Amino acid sequence: MNQSGIDANEFAAPQSSGLPLKYLQRYGLAVLSVGVAVSVSLLVEHFHLRPAAGQFLLLAVAINAWYGERGPALLSVILAILGMDYFFIPPLHDFRVAPEDLPYFTTFISLAVLVCWFSTVRRRVEADLRQTRDKLKVEVEERSSLLDLTNDSISVRNMDFILTYWNRGAEEFYGWSRKEAVGKGSEELLRTIYPKPVEEIRAELLEKNQWEGELTRTKADGTQVVVSSRWSLRRDQQHRPVAILETSNDITGRKRWEEEIQGLNQELTKRSLALEASNKELEAFAYSISHDLRAPLRHMSGFAELLRKNAAASLNEKSQRYLTIILEAASRMGNLIDDLLAFSRISRAEAQKSIVDLGQVVQDVVAEVRQDAKERNIIWKIDPLPACYGDRSMLRLAFINLISNAVKFTRPRPQAEIEIGCTDQDRGDPVLFVRDNGVGFDMKYVNKLFGVFQRLHPQEAFEGTGIGLATVQRIVHRHGGRIWAKSTVDGGATFHFSLPKITKELSDR
Repeated sequence: MNQSGIDANEFAAPQSSGLPLKYLQRYGLAVLSVGVAVSVSLLVEHFHLRPAAGQFLLLAVAINAWYGERGPALLSVILAILGMDYFFIPPLHDFRVAPEDLPYFTTFISLAVLVCWFSTVRRRVEADLRQTRDKLKVEVEERSSLLDLTNDSISVRNMDFILTYWNRGAEEFYGWSRKEAVGKGSEELLRTIYPKPVEEIRAELLEKNQWEGELTRTKADGTQVVVSSRWSLRRDQQHRPVAILETSNDITGRKRWEEEIQGLNQELTKRSLALEASNKELEAFAYSISHDLRAPLRHMSGFAELLRKNAAASLNEKSQRYLTIILEAASRMGNLIDDLLAFSRISRAEAQKSIVDLGQVVQDVVAEVRQDAKERNIIWKIDPLPACYGDRSMLRLAFINLISNAVKFTRPRPQAEIEIGCTDQDRGDPVLFVRDNGVGFDMKYVNKLFGVFQRLHPQEAFEGTGIGLATVQRIVHRHGGRIWAKSTVDGGATFHFSLPKITKELSDR
């Protein structure tokens, strides 16, 4: 009893106590067909058409061999031979065969056996074809079920673009069921927009057996989507194109992002060009202003110096102090103009890059700085430094600014300690550092450290124009590196900056 409460045995064919019903039917057909053939042959013989008897009996054998199995076919052959012998071959109504009738009798037997053999071969071929068809059907169903497991939309169409297969992924993505899609023209159903004429795509498909591109299509709800489509051409045994397999993925979101990114890149390019033009104008303005300020500054400084020499005796102490302040301010302004000019030249000057021995550069800079600080107690620690690829004069200026700052901001210390070294980090590029035990600075102001004219200490305590670190940053950036600082108030400062390492291509130059 199955789940539905219906006993399957109630609907089974009745069986006899002996052979199954189908065998009784087939053997019965053998006896009946031979009996009918004998009867018809006797009736025809009554009209003196003797050759018809053998034809009807062969027809009976052929029917049993075609529809029955080997046993019923053999039985029909035996019955046909007996019927032929008994009713139609003299002596009649006797199973004896006269010698003169043997050729006819032998011919009949041969034809009957040949018909049975042909029918047996036919049944075997038919069984093989049925088995192959069943296997093919199962395989097609299995492959179709596997194709339904993927999220990709997969379809097959003939060379007239009529859809013959539509998987579940296509149903879910486009919105049409398999029943609605199969048999329809893909162009009419999906309203496809091609990136180029369809004739060119067909030509490429026929030439390369595949095609890949982006298509715009319309879903069942009217929404337009962009898909990445891949076509594969199937050919028959005569190499004729018969079908096109298409696999497609939804890239609508990706295309939208690409368009947004492209728009942002265009906007960024415009802003970069505007910023570059603005920087060039600013640098040209700074250079022009700095250059034009030199003449009046020289006049002011020169005449103030002459006034101090020629009228010093007639000036009281307060006036002489005022004159000194004017000369010091003129000197500071001259230094500021020089630094501003040097800063603007760094951006305009073309870098003359080569392999630079940084150890030698630092030794030269330290020897120069020591001349200005020979009365101070400074402990120098210089680690081995690598070579790098860059502009020697620019790198020398960067080290001058950093080391000079270290000397300046360790002035309050009875014993200054300055270390110059290198570590290998920052994606493998060498990272150099200048460390001191000076007054340091508050890290909350670190963002102002590398700005032009930015100072974290009062002018009265430490001289300077506020351009040195901005110059160092520009030099490092022009070499493709970066610079950063770490410090604590009254705990010293460390300036790190990276430079490009020497690759094998550079070393071979």
